[in-house]
Amino acid sequence: MKVLVMYVHEFSYSPAEKNLEEAETITSGDTITDAILAFVQVEQEDEEKDVKSREKKLVNHLKWTARKNNCKRVILHSFAHLSESKASVGFTKELFDQAEVRLQNADFETTHTPFGYFLDLKIDAPGYSLARIWATL
Repeated sequence: MKVLVMYVHEFSYSPAEKNLEEAETITSGDTITDAILAFVQVEQEDEEKDVKSREKKLVNHLKWTARKNNCKRVILHSFAHLSESKASVGFTKELFDQAEVRLQNADFETTHTPFGYFLDLKIDAPGYSLARIWATL
């Protein structure tokens, strides 16, 4: 799993193009402030492991990053451009759903961008050391 995490002052998205036929229809976007934005690519190798172990690894990384940036909001964004390897849609969605529940159980506000869409994005992110962190989990 590859993860690019950014602390954002503000993040906005709106649906541009549906790229997964079975995705629910989304017509509007959202704006989130003071959050950790996680671009996550779940890889094919991740499917060889238990989804729970992968979810725990991801959540621990996101909680650490959030603490370093003194915030309690996390945005999950499926981003299939960090590696050539891609997990199945079902596995990725399940991992995201479980990660979101675990984060909420730890008193984080969570949201995720619409799954199965290319999105128009606006990102306002500060430029300091721990505001951007890349990891292989």
